[in-house]
Amino acid sequence: MRESNRWRRAAAAAGVLALVTAACGNGDDEDADDDAATGDIVFDDGVTEEPCPDAVNDGNGCIYLGILSDLTEGPFAGLAVPITEGQRAFWRTVNEAGGIAGFDVNIDEYTRDNKYDPQEHSAQYRQIEPDILALAQSLGTPTTEAVLPDMDVDDMIAAPASWWSGWSFEERDNGLILESGYSYCIESMIVLDWHAAERGQPSSVMAVGYPTDYGRDNAAGVEAWAEANGVEYLGFVETAPTAQIATQDAAVGQIVNGSPDVVLVATGPAEMAEIVGESAAQEFQGQFLGSAPTWNPALLETPAAPALEAFYTQIVPWEGFETGESAAHEAMRAALDGELPANEGFTSGWIWSYPIKALLETAAANGDLTRAGLRAAVDGLEVDYEGALPTATFGGDPNETVERTAAISQPDPDSELGVSTIATGVTGSTADDYDYATPCAG
Repeated sequence: MRESNRWRRAAAAAGVLALVTAACGNGDDEDADDDAATGDIVFDDGVTEEPCPDAVNDGNGCIYLGILSDLTEGPFAGLAVPITEGQRAFWRTVNEAGGIAGFDVNIDEYTRDNKYDPQEHSAQYRQIEPDILALAQSLGTPTTEAVLPDMDVDDMIAAPASWWSGWSFEERDNGLILESGYSYCIESMIVLDWHAAERGQPSSVMAVGYPTDYGRDNAAGVEAWAEANGVEYLGFVETAPTAQIATQDAAVGQIVNGSPDVVLVATGPAEMAEIVGESAAQEFQGQFLGSAPTWNPALLETPAAPALEAFYTQIVPWEGFETGESAAHEAMRAALDGELPANEGFTSGWIWSYPIKALLETAAANGDLTRAGLRAAVDGLEVDYEGALPTATFGGDPNETVERTAAISQPDPDSELGVSTIATGVTGSTADDYDYATPCAG
């Protein structure tokens, strides 16, 4: 710890002692309360009195947040780069509004590529950990789980780029993960409820996805929905990124041979497009419902585009960049000054940033911007998403606090971002009634 930080701790302690003494001597001393409210903030790792590189506000110190994301060669790189850009725009907007409690926020200095690989994620985490206060983004469930024990020791809070159901349960995430929106298993129930209401109830359903918590969580939701609605569940087809297995032929074969009415997909965009395109080429006529991370508008430039337009529908946790009417959407559009992001990953990056902002503000108000101070502030933390999501409170019973609302989108070659929202505020009776007592999978 820096000597200046030790001085701040001592000064803060002395200030508290002086306040107690004054209060005992004169119960009417209102100035003592004012002094306590404006006292120095204690800080250590990841926070400096010195300004950030390229600081926006002269005289502000710097809060360094880390990012571990799939930025080059992993299956989600096409989404992760815009996700990171969305977070960069979010924190730039925060800094331009004055920062947080006398500090600008910097995410660029400690942004690293995890390649969607748990070992790489762990190595990069260990590299940046000594210099950051928290993780503004930790992309992927298996990657994040790989470092959770270290994060627990380090008091490291993170915002996930992931919707695994386990993040809702403190016994699984140690109270370190600030998730936003629904979970993958709730997602699949919502979209199946919607599909049954709008297109007719299917007689059989199947899940296909990565053999990780992402795919298993999605499949658990499909199975729960099928059981609740008396629909045949044809099982979970495990697959992997094409970079690992060359083709999706095995998954396509199981889908075509099983002939389900509806297939829920939990893969990356490239794998989803191959699965849908090849299945259609083999005259499979079922519908594909894709988890939020399965879409990238660049797919409309591939040979799979006609099949995607005919057979694919996406579920997302919030409205899109162009059409969302919340204050959050207005702010993100203003941040780009009329430009468009590469895809809706930008929207997710922006919205995923609200819990970390709320936590920093709360910890600063508590006078403690240490990692331990942040961790202590999580329970009961209220997050205002400026209308992009309902206000959320961390802690308490997940069955009461979990988000169960979504939006539905479809590929649209006439849209600037290649997708159009066709339904918002979507809920479903199966998802609403689901007893969220434990993680769905994993």
